[in-house]
Amino acid sequence: MAGVTKDQVLEQLKTVTGPDFNSNIVELGLVSDIFIADSKVFFSITVPVDRAQELEPLRAAAERVVRAMPGVAGAVVALTAEKRGGPTSDDAPRRAAPAPRPTPRPAPAGAVPPQRVPTQGAPAQGASAQAPHGHSHGAPVKAGVPGVGAIIAVASGKGGVGKSTTAVNLALGLHANGHKVGILDADIYGPSMPRLLGIHGKPEVVSGRILKPMEGYGLKVMSIGFLVEEETPMIWRGPMVMSALTQMLREVQWGDLDVLVVDMPPGTGDAQLTMAQQVPLAGAVIVSTPQDLALIDARKGLNMFKKVDVPLLGIVENMSYFIAPDTGARYDIFGHGGARKEAERLEVPFLGEVPLVMEIRETSDSGKPVVVSNPDGPQAKAYRDIAAKVWDQLAAAKGGRAAPAIVFE
Repeated sequence: MAGVTKDQVLEQLKTVTGPDFNSNIVELGLVSDIFIADSKVFFSITVPVDRAQELEPLRAAAERVVRAMPGVAGAVVALTAEKRGGPTSDDAPRRAAPAPRPTPRPAPAGAVPPQRVPTQGAPAQGASAQAPHGHSHGAPVKAGVPGVGAIIAVASGKGGVGKSTTAVNLALGLHANGHKVGILDADIYGPSMPRLLGIHGKPEVVSGRILKPMEGYGLKVMSIGFLVEEETPMIWRGPMVMSALTQMLREVQWGDLDVLVVDMPPGTGDAQLTMAQQVPLAGAVIVSTPQDLALIDARKGLNMFKKVDVPLLGIVENMSYFIAPDTGARYDIFGHGGARKEAERLEVPFLGEVPLVMEIRETSDSGKPVVVSNPDGPQAKAYRDIAAKVWDQLAAAKGGRAAPAIVFE
């Protein structure tokens, strides 16, 4: 049987009503160029920036109808929004890139040997190589987690950018680079670590209320997903969420760790504020895709951490580009380089690009993330390189190097 074609996909997408409720998304010209590889369909839908959140059901509907087509093995659909610049020859909206600012001089290259960063129970003595620590001398010292050298948050301004996959592969990359690592799944409403790491069962109670973390691929892991059934809806209000996070931080026998990676829920809400208020975060990693819409939300995350005095360790551009498995040709399906330009504009480190590769999704879904399932592959190397840059930032903070100011607009 012949594979699905672009024309067939477009015909199917004509059944999806556009945001005007009169025409379909194809007739309105909202569908990007469609790419098909190995029966997987990739495309994006352009929507107005101010209506992006309310139009998420439209994206889901488009993905659903394409997945249901005979001959389609999977679909990746994203919402995108382009800022309008001046007139162009074809009268099409173009991405208006911000004027670049001087790129900070990177830290000297070279692997950092495994070593302890400052224990977070003590006041920080320095700043990250590219981001100021931001804590004022008069601020109260937050109690760290015993035995944990540094706590870093992996966050995004919106969902669907691959934050959890990035977090787990970053943690595994740090472990592969020789560090003792734990990962805390702070997404109470949508915990994903049990599935991503293929871990089943419930944590053991070792003393009173103290839980023993689960383990997978050398990581110590804690998630609300181990404590409730997978399909149980979490309808907790803010105070319950904050209480659960505090317990998973402080009532877990983490042991001796160099780094605890915290997979934050998307957005800027209770969980982020709780983490910033409860523990002295060593820094935050922001995950975004190249498109303007994701970058708009990523800026919210950047500014939120800035307001609560959390250093920025850098930005990761996920789904940066696609390499066709049959031809090796490269496609910038969701644009390319937007996160790097944003990092340069804000003068924060750009940690690296992660391509849009089906292997990453498939290995994550199967509970064997790509860093452990294919450790010698290019995707695993990309995550290990990001992990090395994050560790460089932590080691630089230990050394107390001076850092340039971050400018937020």
